[in-house]
Amino acid sequence: MKETFFRTLSWLHTWAGLLVCWILLLIFFAGSLSYFRHEISLWNEPELHQGVYQDYQANSLENQLDKDQRYIETHSPAAAQRWMIDFPTERKPFQSVSWQLPPEKGQRRGKTEEHVALADGSGMISEVRESRGGNFFYRLHFDLHYMSAITARYIVGVCTMFMLIALISGIVIHKRIFKDLFSFRRDKGARSWLDAHNVSSVIALPYHLMITYTGLITLMLMYIPWTVNTAYSGDNQAFLKELNPARQTEKAAGISAPQVQLSQLLPQVKAAWGDAPIKQVTVSYPKDQHSQVTFYQNTGKDVTDNANVLIFNGVNGELKYVSPHDASGASVTYDTMMSLHTARFAEPLLRILFFFCGLLGCAMIATGTLMWAIRLRQKQQKSLDNGDKPSLGLRLVEGLNFMFILGLPLGTVAFFYANRLLSTHFSGRSEWEIHSFFIALAAMGVWAFWGRSRRQWQMALILTGSLYCALPVLNAFTSPSHLIDNIQSHQWPLVGFDVFAVLLGCAMLFASNRLTLIATSPVNGSARPALNAKTNKARRSESKTSLANELTSQPSLEEVKS
Repeated sequence: MKETFFRTLSWLHTWAGLLVCWILLLIFFAGSLSYFRHEISLWNEPELHQGVYQDYQANSLENQLDKDQRYIETHSPAAAQRWMIDFPTERKPFQSVSWQLPPEKGQRRGKTEEHVALADGSGMISEVRESRGGNFFYRLHFDLHYMSAITARYIVGVCTMFMLIALISGIVIHKRIFKDLFSFRRDKGARSWLDAHNVSSVIALPYHLMITYTGLITLMLMYIPWTVNTAYSGDNQAFLKELNPARQTEKAAGISAPQVQLSQLLPQVKAAWGDAPIKQVTVSYPKDQHSQVTFYQNTGKDVTDNANVLIFNGVNGELKYVSPHDASGASVTYDTMMSLHTARFAEPLLRILFFFCGLLGCAMIATGTLMWAIRLRQKQQKSLDNGDKPSLGLRLVEGLNFMFILGLPLGTVAFFYANRLLSTHFSGRSEWEIHSFFIALAAMGVWAFWGRSRRQWQMALILTGSLYCALPVLNAFTSPSHLIDNIQSHQWPLVGFDVFAVLLGCAMLFASNRLTLIATSPVNGSARPALNAKTNKARRSESKTSLANELTSQPSLEEVKS
C-alpha cells in the first residue's frame, strides 16, 4: 500500500498491465485479425479466387444434396469418418464438400480434404493449397503456439485477469477521463505518448471491458471447474452431454449399413425450420449402423454462438434431436457473451468497428510499454550521463518493445508472403507459413539486440510498410485475379484485404516519417553540466541504440502526469 489510495491504484495499474503486456499485445493483435479470419482464409487460397463464388440457392437444395452425396461416395475413401457438405454463406460464398480421415497416432483429429464446386456447376476444384489461413490467428489469440492448448489457455487466462485489473484501476485513477478523450498534443515527447495511451484507452473503453471480461467467460469452466465437479460428481462427460447433446455421437459399430439419401430428410428440416438457410450437413460414420446425419442452420445474423441443429439416424432417417428453443437465463447470458466476444453475428461494418477497437487496444498496450521504457531510462539518466551502461531490465524492456511492436505486423506479412511463395506441393507448407510468422518475430528480437535507435525503428517500419503495400502486387502475380478484376466481379472480401494492406502499409510509412520529429532538441548548456569525453562517448553510443534515449530531454513522466 502506498501513502494514498490514488497512488496505490496507480501502482496496481502500472504493474498489472506491464507484467504481461507483450503477451497481451500478441493476444489483442491476433484477436483483432480473427474478426476477418474467413476473409483471410479466402485470400490464402488463390485457387478459389475465380469461378467459385455463388449465392445460397434454396430452390435447388434437393438436387444439390443428391449431387454432392454422389460425389462424396465416389471420391472419398472408405475409411472416412465424416462427410461434410457446406452451402454458401455470407463469409464463405462457395459450395464445397469434404471428408475427414481417421486421426493418425498422436493426432486429435484426422486430416480433412475439401473440394470446392465451380459456380457454373461444371466440376470441382480438388487442388487447393494447404493453409491454416485466418484460423491460425484465431487459434493463436487463445491457444498461442508451440505448446499444449491447456497450458496456453491458463497463460492467456492469467494475462486476461491482469488486463481486467489494469482496466478497472485505470478507470479509477483517471481524473480527467472525458477530457482525455479529446486531448492529444503532438510533438510533445513523453506528453504525446501519454496522450496517445489515454486516447486509445478511453475511446474504446467499453470494447476493452467487454472483450476482456467475455474472454474470461469463454473458458470459465476451465478456470473454475469446481461447480461442475460438485454437481456431476466429477463426471465431465455427463456434463458435456447435457450441455451439448448435438456433439455427443455414438462410436462406429463397425457393421455396414445403407446410408440414407440426404435429400429425403429435407421435408423434416423444412417442417422444423421453415425457410431458414442451411449452413452445413454432416454425416458421422457414413455407411455404418451408427451413422448420424446433422443439419446445421445458418444463424450468422443472430446474436448467438450456439448452433441450431437437427440430428437424424443415418440409416433410417429417424429424427433423434432438435435444438431446444427455450433455455435458462444463465445459458442465454453465457451464449450472448460468447457471441459478443466472437462477433460471428456481426455485419461487415460492425466487424470493422470491432477490428478498429482491437487495434486501439494494441495501441493502448504499445504506448504503455513505450512509456515504461521512457520512465526507466529517465530514472537511470544520471548514471547514464556519467558513462554507465543501462541496466539489464531497461535493455530487456526496450528490446521486447522493438520485437513485439514491430515484429507482430512483420510476422503477419511474412505469413502472407510465405502463403504465396512456398510451393503448393511443399510438404507441411501450412506449418511453414506459421513458422514464417515466428521467424520474422524472432528476427526482430535479434535486430533489437543490435540496435533500437530511432533510425532502427524507421528502417523496420519502412521494411514492413513496403511489404504491406506490395501485397496486392503479389496477389496479382500469384492469383488468377487482381484488384481490378475483384472490383469488377464484386469479390469484396478480396478487395477489402488488398485495400487494407495498402492502407496499413501507408500508415507504417507515415509513422516512419513522423519518427524524425522525435529527435532530441539541443541541450542548453545551463540545463546540464558539461560532459567529459567518456560520458559523451557513452551518450553517443546510447543514442544509436535506443529510441527511448531520444525522449529523455523531455519532461519526465512524473511531471507529465501531474
